[in-house]
Amino acid sequence: MRLGVCVVLALLGLAQAPSPFSSSAIALEAGETATEPLILETSGGPKTLDVEVARDPAARERGLMYRRYMPENRGMLFDFGRSETVLMWMKNTYIPLDMIFISRDGKVTHIEADTEPLSQAIISSNGPAFAVLEVNAGVASKLGLKPGDVVKHKMFAR
Repeated sequence: MRLGVCVVLALLGLAQAPSPFSSSAIALEAGETATEPLILETSGGPKTLDVEVARDPAARERGLMYRRYMPENRGMLFDFGRSETVLMWMKNTYIPLDMIFISRDGKVTHIEADTEPLSQAIISSNGPAFAVLEVNAGVASKLGLKPGDVVKHKMFAR
């Protein structure tokens, strides 16, 4: 009798749990997260990316760690909330990245291209930065992005 009650209670609990086949469960399993549009104003014209935004300390610390793939039109935007010298590293990050350092007004101040995966070497913004955009290695060059170009996203004052 006890076993039967436990089975019934377990089944009731499963009936109330979200389906493992729901769209949100599938998206989380696939590693998809919410993105926002970001526009890079380059001399070759505007380029649009979809970016995840790391706004809190835990998200900024985790960043793109442990991921093995990121589509070319995607990136991660780190919001530091104030302008300061920013120090980054590639610990536990498997994807080679370009790190684009951005001022409060959205101007690109420095680009660290083709960073080394899994490295603990410190990568500096070389001056104050309000945000950092990480994209796949080579994307900044492919888009013609350079210091002085403008990044348009709702976090930048204009």
